Amino acid sequence: MRWLLIGALLGVLLLFPQALAAVVAVAAVLVSQPVVVAFVLGLAARPYLPVVGRWTR
Repeated sequence: MRWLLIGALLGVLLLFPQALAAVVAVAAVLVSQPVVVAFVLGLAARPYLPVVGRWTR
């Protein structure tokens, strides 16, 4: 599924060269927001974090 989305994005960028400027602008806006960067980093690190104590009954 990931490769399909990457292929679709590359196809759109080849058909519409000005779309690259729009993608870069959107990426720059998202990276400039510290909350968004922290959220994405947290989502990326979540599967690798150890489970420390769960509630047990």
